[in-house]
Amino acid sequence: MTDPDRDITAIVMLERTRLVNFIRRRIRDPDDAEDILQDVFHEFVQAYRLPAPIEQASAWLFRTARNRIIDRFRKKREQPLADLSEPDDDPDGEYRLDLALPAHDAGPEARYARTVLLKALQDALDELPPNQREVFIAHELEGRSFKELAAQSGVALNTLLARKRYAVLHLRGRLQPVYDELDNL
Repeated sequence: MTDPDRDITAIVMLERTRLVNFIRRRIRDPDDAEDILQDVFHEFVQAYRLPAPIEQASAWLFRTARNRIIDRFRKKREQPLADLSEPDDDPDGEYRLDLALPAHDAGPEARYARTVLLKALQDALDELPPNQREVFIAHELEGRSFKELAAQSGVALNTLLARKRYAVLHLRGRLQPVYDELDNL
């Protein structure tokens, strides 16, 4: 076993129980929870082998699990893009992301959180270099595979993975203060 493989195995063994408990508290169906866990570990192995190392593996795993849980809810409760914000909040149609967000009719706090999150996400996406933004949107929002993106664009798979990783790092760094602020309300 090479050193990166040994490191990956050690991290997975160390974090598996906590991570599965975290997921199962949020996902009732054990099969769905196991699918999410496997997706997180698969993505972790891919990301860990990229040239830029994962600095805090535990935090990375839990953020990725949270994102996969949100993805699962989003798939079960797809919303048309036009419904993502209320007309008064979005006169120019600038919020075009299909996310699992608080419902706009769930009260003033949910409406506020929805508006703040959409605005912060759109701003953070706009800050990304075009090649990172395109890969992130294609993979996360359009559901396209890296293999498909590589075949279509002619860009190497590892390059696409690295671009997405840099995009995710930027978005997480940019959005974490927004999530923290909303959690403190």
